[in-house]
Amino acid sequence: MQPFRFVDLFAGLGGFHLALSRMGGVCVFAAEWKEPLRELYEANFGLKPEGDIRKIHPKDVPDHDVLTAGFPCQPFSKAGEQLGFECTEQGNLFFNVAAILKEKRPTYFILENVPNLLKHDNGRTWEEIQKILGKDKPGLGYNIRAERLSPHNFGIPQIRERVYIVGSLQSLDDFHWPTTSDVETNIGAVLDDNPSDAKQLSTRVKECLEVWDEFLKACPPDVDLPSFPLWSMEWGATYPYEATTPHARRKLLGIDGLKGFKGSHGTKLGYLRGLEERWAALPSHARTPEMEFPKWKQDFIRQNRKFYQDNKTWIDPWLPKILKFPSSLQKFEWNIKGGERNIWEYVIQFRASGVRVKRRTTAPSLIAMTDTQVPIIGWQKRYMTPRECARLQSLDTLKELPKSPSQAFAALGNAVNSNVVEMVAQALLLTQHGTDATSELVATQRRVSEVF
Repeated sequence: MQPFRFVDLFAGLGGFHLALSRMGGVCVFAAEWKEPLRELYEANFGLKPEGDIRKIHPKDVPDHDVLTAGFPCQPFSKAGEQLGFECTEQGNLFFNVAAILKEKRPTYFILENVPNLLKHDNGRTWEEIQKILGKDKPGLGYNIRAERLSPHNFGIPQIRERVYIVGSLQSLDDFHWPTTSDVETNIGAVLDDNPSDAKQLSTRVKECLEVWDEFLKACPPDVDLPSFPLWSMEWGATYPYEATTPHARRKLLGIDGLKGFKGSHGTKLGYLRGLEERWAALPSHARTPEMEFPKWKQDFIRQNRKFYQDNKTWIDPWLPKILKFPSSLQKFEWNIKGGERNIWEYVIQFRASGVRVKRRTTAPSLIAMTDTQVPIIGWQKRYMTPRECARLQSLDTLKELPKSPSQAFAALGNAVNSNVVEMVAQALLLTQHGTDATSELVATQRRVSEVF
């Protein structure tokens, strides 16, 4: 197709830049507020991004054909407070994107965000975005489509669902999202064999995983390990959680509100003298200031207590071994239904929600992670390296990554997957430019699948 001009907003590591430049696009403007990433972007692409987009007047952005933006997702993410547009730090940055679209009128745009954007605030956030960008007045006049896509849909071994929003001033009647498939992936496609620069597991991490491996071995073969998260602190707990909550009882009755109940791992709350001591002996998920727990939390508590009651004869001898670890490591997610009960055969990740174990088919979704949340390759007893994680994001062709591993992991967790972006961009741009669109898109999808 003909060369085109694009801008790269919230540029990060440059996933949009890589994707569109492979299609013949020329980046005429980029913006990124983190100075180390601005310098790295210049080293990789020969163009230094401008800084804070809030300080850039839309008129100063060069004319362009395509606007791309992976605008900050934290305000809409389930993992955060979900403040959306009310998040004064990041949530309203979407309006800066809209202001540039209004001023420069590029023919196309491609936006990327977390899938929860479509459901945020009961769908009202997405409705507002459509009103601002859409065809109906006072919208900006764009035809809009949105779809959830994940790298694993295209043979890349990472489950990382994101919503892609495309817009065009032209008709989208002939637009079709790139074809997805259920082809089985394997994380081995992105791994090096025992790389020398891989971070090794700490003594505490090894010990924690060994304790959970003992749990797997202790579980009788005829007992199915559940797919819901295992919260060991609920095993022996009796505090109320359905008709009321610890917070509600504390507010109503003070210190006596928790008397007679058991907290984490069966701790008798009445034996603790002070209110704060009793409060601290509850699981962290039970100390939230809620008068009523949401249904999902009630369900998890109920399921965990029943699992314990049905299996306490073999759980009780094991239970004391987990007490030395912080609460986040006392939770366990076994996503290997029917698989061999050996924790070291799988991909592991330490999350705030617990220790998560997954099959070798895919890596967990990369997040803007700390070093300790990087996926663990169990059979090599090590963490993934930044370069391996870059392959998961289809960013391994970058000349440079951040020098510090922690900065590299954080940047990769915030990045867009360049191969997925390329296929979305081709589906959008090529359908408007003649009959070769389908063949070019198929060729790209074949290239991606052959890499993995």
